Amino acid sequence: MIELRTPREIDQMRPAGRFVADVLTTVRAATEVGTNLLELDEVAHKMIRDRGAESCYIDYHPSFGASPFGKVICTSVNDAVLHGLPHDYALRDGDLLSIDFAASVDGWVADSALSFVVGTPRAGALGEADAKLIQTTERALEAGIAAAQPGKKVGDISAAIADVAHAAGYSVNTDFGGHGVGRTMHGEPHIPNDGRRKRGFPLKPGLVIAIEPWFLETTDEIYTDPDGWTLRSADGSRGAHSEHTVAITPDGPVVLTAREPRD
Repeated sequence: MIELRTPREIDQMRPAGRFVADVLTTVRAATEVGTNLLELDEVAHKMIRDRGAESCYIDYHPSFGASPFGKVICTSVNDAVLHGLPHDYALRDGDLLSIDFAASVDGWVADSALSFVVGTPRAGALGEADAKLIQTTERALEAGIAAAQPGKKVGDISAAIADVAHAAGYSVNTDFGGHGVGRTMHGEPHIPNDGRRKRGFPLKPGLVIAIEPWFLETTDEIYTDPDGWTLRSADGSRGAHSEHTVAITPDGPVVLTAREPRD
């Protein structure tokens, strides 16, 4: 069921959005060469405890997961792009890390993700490829948000994302994408990262959604890691992922998980 939120309810969702944004900013700042993925998960876990928030991931067990997730963030490294299960891995210079985080604050959920290179980017064309991949997901997210106007359709968001991907030379996987957000992390409507304009559910004021483009460098095929969660590219190429929680209002889209810049 698709639920529309009142202006008051959207205001009540803002603290969750700010908290998720702050956790991602803090985890990124804590990331350097040699940092263990389990340490990053603990940074986020401590912030959840200190805030009195609730993790959306730790007990999460959908049909595609092998078991309850058991951690509070997703950490996807290099050829991993989604649902990366934190494990005993020390990050290396030039790793491409995607972090996805969702939490509930006072009963309302927000969800967001970012990707970045750890330490020094790889030399030459490899580093340029990483930068292009990350920047393309970010530009696709911006395009998707700009298309999230009242009176438009879900397909307008999907098509805007795909246009950016295809212009950069990337193919698009539609198995996983954006989704409704509210009292739970995943709801209707599903928002694929490719689609046709003027098709799909109408974007009405009060709809709150997560828009999340993710692309792989040279394929759109994925497989599940033996950990039962982490999704990796079929050909070993790198992936990147960007996501924000967005409220549709009469005046246009409002990003609830916008991150404050840090020096």
